[in-house]
Amino acid sequence: MKNVKQNKILLVDDDSILRSEFKDCFEEYDITEAVNGDMALSILKKPNEIDLVILDVRMPGKSGLEILKNIREIDKDVKIIIFTGYGSKEVVVSALRAKADDFIEKPLDVDSTRDVIEKVLSTKKGLPESDSMDLKDKMEKVKGFIERNYLKKITLNDAANVVGLSPKYLSRMFQVKLKMGFSDYKLNLKINKSKEFLKKTGYNVDQIAYKLAYENSESFIRQFKKITGSTPTEYRKRVKK
Repeated sequence: MKNVKQNKILLVDDDSILRSEFKDCFEEYDITEAVNGDMALSILKKPNEIDLVILDVRMPGKSGLEILKNIREIDKDVKIIIFTGYGSKEVVVSALRAKADDFIEKPLDVDSTRDVIEKVLSTKKGLPESDSMDLKDKMEKVKGFIERNYLKKITLNDAANVVGLSPKYLSRMFQVKLKMGFSDYKLNLKINKSKEFLKKTGYNVDQIAYKLAYENSESFIRQFKKITGSTPTEYRKRVKK
């Protein structure tokens, strides 16, 4: 039987333990290792079949963001995912503006990492993403960015920067495509997550408010009632009958 071609990944990280664990967890890929940005650039400057670069943001010497820009000068089409351990929206936004395709936060979660890798590898190659994406693609990318960062203080400007749209235009697209504003979309994500907690866990209202980054439980209760018409406690009693 003919073997299916493995996707080739260039993993760029100075942490040898992480590189080893990554290779053990993702044996379905053909993984080449680089311990720093210069080594990665050297590999990419030569004839290669690299499909995806996974690049750590923080390494000795050049930063991952600098290397990202250097890679884009060499190869406009190779897919790039950044590794970030900071939970920093600024780092993520900067990387996406520099034409990274997606990001993975440390510590490594195998299932979510595999999902991101598969999603990025499944996208079409060709023009740089900012040119090739139509509006639907851009809206999906913005939604994905918000869904993975809605507990942080991301703004409309942050989301617009991810796909190179003006904040005013993106705001209008939220109203046209999703029938709600940017802030309402973020709020609905938090409320939907709170419903999951109320249905599936024993967390009390204070604990849920804390997990969803509310300043206090009163703010959470007020917003929950505004969206659902009932308090969190009333909702929990209703769904658990």
